[in-house]
Amino acid sequence: MLFNSFSFLIFFPVVIAVFFIIPRKTRYIWLLAASYYFYMCWNVKYVLLLLGTTAVTYLGALFIERAKERTVLKKLITALSAIAVLSLLGYFKYANFAIDSLNRVFLELRGVTPFKASDVLLPMGISFYVFQALGYVIDVYREDIKAEKNPLRYALFISFFPQLVAGPIERAGKLMGQLNRIHEVDLWDADRIQRGALTMLYGFFMKMVIADRASVFVNTVFDPEMYSTYGGFMYAVAAVLFSIQIYCDFAGYTYIAIGSAGVMGVEIMDNFHTPYLALNIRDFWDRWHISLSKWFRDYLYFPLGGSRKGRVRKYINIFVVFLLSGLWHGAAWHFVLWGALHGIMRIAGEATGAVRQKIYSALRFKTETFATRLWQRACTFVMVTLAWIVFRAESIGQAVSIIKGMLTTYNPWVLFDGSLYTCGLDEKDFHVLIYAILFMILIDVLLYGKKKLTEAFAAQNLWFKWLVFIAGICFIAVFGVYGPDFQASQFIYFQF
Repeated sequence: MLFNSFSFLIFFPVVIAVFFIIPRKTRYIWLLAASYYFYMCWNVKYVLLLLGTTAVTYLGALFIERAKERTVLKKLITALSAIAVLSLLGYFKYANFAIDSLNRVFLELRGVTPFKASDVLLPMGISFYVFQALGYVIDVYREDIKAEKNPLRYALFISFFPQLVAGPIERAGKLMGQLNRIHEVDLWDADRIQRGALTMLYGFFMKMVIADRASVFVNTVFDPEMYSTYGGFMYAVAAVLFSIQIYCDFAGYTYIAIGSAGVMGVEIMDNFHTPYLALNIRDFWDRWHISLSKWFRDYLYFPLGGSRKGRVRKYINIFVVFLLSGLWHGAAWHFVLWGALHGIMRIAGEATGAVRQKIYSALRFKTETFATRLWQRACTFVMVTLAWIVFRAESIGQAVSIIKGMLTTYNPWVLFDGSLYTCGLDEKDFHVLIYAILFMILIDVLLYGKKKLTEAFAAQNLWFKWLVFIAGICFIAVFGVYGPDFQASQFIYFQF
């Protein structure tokens, strides 16, 4: 089930209504049933993978806790639990990638392709709920949390529908505690519900008005059979719009998830914080997909040694983390290259930091001015956008062709002669997209300044709140992008 579908517009109010009607102590059971129904609307058979992941990590955590001081046994159980759930992820997500890569090697060496790809469908959200379950097992092993004894409560932690299929990747210490106290949530809290609804509304705006509209232009220019007919500034516009698209698509999902959980009194972590206002690549990853960045930091980077074993080892650890982050995003070499590019940019930024600071001091160059900050943000956005081309392309070859064409073809007139209106969006739709993006940028600027927009909204008069809600719903209904027969478009990160 997609958030931006008519099914969800029926599902969510029903879930909320029953949630507040039934006895408080049965709320978590109702949410568990609703979460499994939410997932089964996509594929009934694959719910067994969700059940299997839940069962393995639930039992694994119990055995780890019972092992107490037997360190070797604890490590063995933790390793077996990790291998079990990562094997599921590896088979369904990476088996065909490995087979295809090996076949290419054999084809080059011997002219044969000895391995046959398996016909499997990537389970929706498997990368997210596997990492969430694995993080729970590791936290129990580290004794950061106690193992959950109630299997139904643990199952709800893994399957909680707002963040099941595309995160954020929550920690048990935060989310499970809230779900275990779900019976304490007041029946009616107007401010809480208003904040949640407004957050959801903004998420729908980002997804349906901006992301889905931008995707029309992006898909046209990046089409594997047609992209060679474009060049120069057309590629640049498509690249910028894809940067906007993937942000609004993923952040839009996150806002809907945060808002829907908030209505029920559950606080989900922020997964984005104005990433395109970042000053450098490190700052970008502190603001983009925050839950994944923190997961890799706590469960991979620190165990590898972090920065404790010298500068060279630190840079190797950073590069490994970014390579695996790229592979996490997709089973293809262009995703791995995307991760490597970010790793290189991150390392280069840290390695040259001291030298750059000395140069600035020698030249008496002020780094805290508005102009300097604006330049840093622009440079960071350009670097991130160039890397997004590798991410969005169907292959490394296509990415190289597009970047080469963007840098070697000079055709600025396409920005003014109407050519932009021939890539799936007419003039009206393109203008709606630009105005919507400008509004989104304004919101990001306000959020960057730490302003709590939902709290400011909750403090307004009732008539103003209703006006905002009605205007927002009407705007999304009129300017939202819909598929054939008003079908909802899938969120980008569902494929990861």
